[in-house]
Amino acid sequence: MRYFIPVLLLLLSACSVFHTTPQPPPKPGQRAQEITRAQSINLPRLGSISAAERGSPDSVQRVIAARANASGATYYRIVALNETITPGTWYASAVLYGPSTAARTRQ
Repeated sequence: MRYFIPVLLLLLSACSVFHTTPQPPPKPGQRAQEITRAQSINLPRLGSISAAERGSPDSVQRVIAARANASGATYYRIVALNETITPGTWYASAVLYGPSTAARTRQ
């Protein structure tokens, strides 16, 4: 019981780490743009993509960007970027987003 209160306070304060304050995404461009979690909060989700590429983390990030462009997404957010069990092969997955509803009503 002696450690219950400090541990409870520590756990409750850790919850604020997962709270994200929404931020506006950048203006839509000709190509899909990578955004952060805080910028994706109010955007409509279009789907997800993944890729595995031999090379470096940059190689697989370029593949994700190209696939996001090809799918017609306005924004994308990489949610996983890991080296696979095969050395030198990288895996990434991303969530695709469309333009915000506020941006659509202004146009």
